[in-house]
Amino acid sequence: MRANFIFSEVWIGLRRNLTMTIAVVVTVAIGMALLGVGLMINAQVSNMKDFWSDKVEVSVFLCGKDDPFPACKNSGGVNEQEKQTLLAQIKSLPQVENVTFENQAAAYENFKAQYGADSVLVSAVKVEDMPESFRVKLKDPEAYGSVIEQLRGAPGVSNVVNQQDILERFFGLLERLRWAALVIALILVFAAILLIGNTVRLSAYNRRRETGIMRLVGASNLYIQLPFVMEGVIAGLIGGVVAATLLIISKVFLFESVQAYLPGNSQLGWDDVASVITLTMIVGVVICVLASFVTLRRYLRV
Repeated sequence: MRANFIFSEVWIGLRRNLTMTIAVVVTVAIGMALLGVGLMINAQVSNMKDFWSDKVEVSVFLCGKDDPFPACKNSGGVNEQEKQTLLAQIKSLPQVENVTFENQAAAYENFKAQYGADSVLVSAVKVEDMPESFRVKLKDPEAYGSVIEQLRGAPGVSNVVNQQDILERFFGLLERLRWAALVIALILVFAAILLIGNTVRLSAYNRRRETGIMRLVGASNLYIQLPFVMEGVIAGLIGGVVAATLLIISKVFLFESVQAYLPGNSQLGWDDVASVITLTMIVGVVICVLASFVTLRRYLRV
């Protein structure tokens, strides 16, 4: 097989169908970029879930003086005996790994660390306004339901909050963003397949005389089809490179701006980005090859 003939045919095909080739490259680039963003969001969500899965706690807030919670009415606040009784009850639960007590001073320091940027809010809250609580770490974070049921309503308990409920709402938002990006990407991938197929079909039609002569002189199907398939591969590679550039830009300007507020161990790393780029480039080339091959089998008549 003469390589120079194959490359000349590829160049002729790309030149004759330049507009369609550009359309294929743009569609593949946008489709693969959106697919990559969806995969990067998925990797970020997975990293955050792995980071927080063993840090999720159940917060058991204790009654304070004049607390508005129904369980705390006329109680005057929790006393030391109720604290010790509640601590023993929590430790006796088989789902509990360990328990820590947070007094008002520690709760106020955590409050300032979390909302320190809002000076007005911090100045309006005093140490005595903060509730005392037990921070309960579970052996299995999914077992929080039974623990909450057993602790809610116990003497001296004003409220029981599961931190996983807060995280799940946040993760739910990220999941919806991920699926939206993936759905849009799949639609664009389908559009890219149609464009690639149409480009190959037009290219084959424009060169029907040459391919007819090649068949008459005994050229194999592979020899005839290879230039068309390579056109699709080139378009897929160029689209993949453009998509990779867009994904790098997204990592630098989008993900890193968000990651400034995330713990270091849960951030999306460049190794994750490299894996996503590699996968999207492979997918882009594969769909171009498959679309070209299938279209040729159906439309190429020589």
